[in-house]
Amino acid sequence: MTEHHDADAAQLKDLGIESGFERSMSFWENFSLGFTYLSPVVGVYSVFAMALKAGGPPMFWNYILVGLGQLLVCLVFGEVVSQYPISGGLYPWTLRLIGKRTAWMAAWVYGWALFTTVAAVAVGGSPFMAQLLGLELSASAAIWVAVAMIVATTLLNVSGTRLLARVAMFGFVCELVGAIVVGGYLLAFHRHHPLSILFETGSFGSGASYLPAFLASSVAAMFCYYGFEACGDVAEETPNAGTAIPKSMRMTIYIGGGAASFVCLALLLALPDLGAAVSGAEADPVGATLKGALGVTGFRVVLAVVMVSFLSCLLSLQAAASRLLYSFARDKMIFGSETLSRLSPNTKVPVAALIVTGVVPALIASLGHWLQDAVNTIISFAAIGIYIAFQMVVASALLARLRGWKPAGPFTLGTWGWPVNVAALVYGTGAVVNMIWPRSPADPWYVNYAMLVTSAVVVASGFAYLTLGRPHLKNV
Repeated sequence: MTEHHDADAAQLKDLGIESGFERSMSFWENFSLGFTYLSPVVGVYSVFAMALKAGGPPMFWNYILVGLGQLLVCLVFGEVVSQYPISGGLYPWTLRLIGKRTAWMAAWVYGWALFTTVAAVAVGGSPFMAQLLGLELSASAAIWVAVAMIVATTLLNVSGTRLLARVAMFGFVCELVGAIVVGGYLLAFHRHHPLSILFETGSFGSGASYLPAFLASSVAAMFCYYGFEACGDVAEETPNAGTAIPKSMRMTIYIGGGAASFVCLALLLALPDLGAAVSGAEADPVGATLKGALGVTGFRVVLAVVMVSFLSCLLSLQAAASRLLYSFARDKMIFGSETLSRLSPNTKVPVAALIVTGVVPALIASLGHWLQDAVNTIISFAAIGIYIAFQMVVASALLARLRGWKPAGPFTLGTWGWPVNVAALVYGTGAVVNMIWPRSPADPWYVNYAMLVTSAVVVASGFAYLTLGRPHLKNV
């Protein structure tokens, strides 16, 4: 272990970095961080009804297709983090691939996407908490529950890397076991439909005419397939990072994606009333299915596992966001850099950065007390912002290859690097276009164009900061 630590320190020294983090996160704990951030249970349970209403049962295949597309992105990230195992992930990677301006914008977009994702997961988890406690919450009370969840995970995060790693590991075990047990039980004892429903497009059309519905439903799967990059956000806290992190990223896709696909399949085949779920007459098909199969007590047990998943997901999201902010501040790229770049002498974590990653999402969620439509519009940026930032890294890697960059870390794709990089960019660009495509002409413009509007606001504000503050001209 000491040899690994010495080699890690030497690699960072060659990159001009002297790390103050404690390398106490094992490979499995690093993987667990990525898994709980991706969180198949949170992803599937949160968007199952929307995906089913948008595309019917064949929406299941999106979990396979999107998983393959994101694996391409993951492989590109693996090559980059293997050579540059630096905390903060997307920002230091892009900085060393292409330069300061692009890296600054990637961090700005990714940071706001993480803030809104924390808010989105907390707001999405509050109804499950209410059901677990047997409460009927008003919209305002649900916001308070969401804020309380953010406060709780912030307090856990400031306690240090070791606690973060242990909670992530616990969340991983609970979530994976819960997904396998509940999914297996539904398939074995409460299956109401044959596998053939996965090919039945029904009222959505057939052949090419079904494609728009299928693409609309794919947005749900896209919501489930990011989080693997969090493994790299804590690179300076993981021994043998150049080898371990590319592997943990891939495992996050394999195991997390497999669990999400399994849970989705089990729910589809166990739906008591498929027609009502597809039409939207049944507003909560997940709850109806689980209550019918498990009874009230069994449903409460599942809800307890779901809440562990939500809380561990929040914990991992905040950890990723804080390391990004810390890395940003360490290079003096953001206001308040001196404070945000400090590590606690006791816990070796960036406490100020963690507090920011709690306060900002809590404020975003709190907008729901007065402006429910506004908070929904802001939160819509969560997924699209992540995908835009991902593609900035993928595009930077491709441009760096054109300029002669050859991955030099322990993990490389060799001759497959070029085709995988190109394919990842094609996939990711298509995914971004698909996510921002307006599909609800009857809705108000701020709903129909929510992702496009929020993306434009974040990018424009980033350019304004970059132009006026000129942070990229600081010494890095």
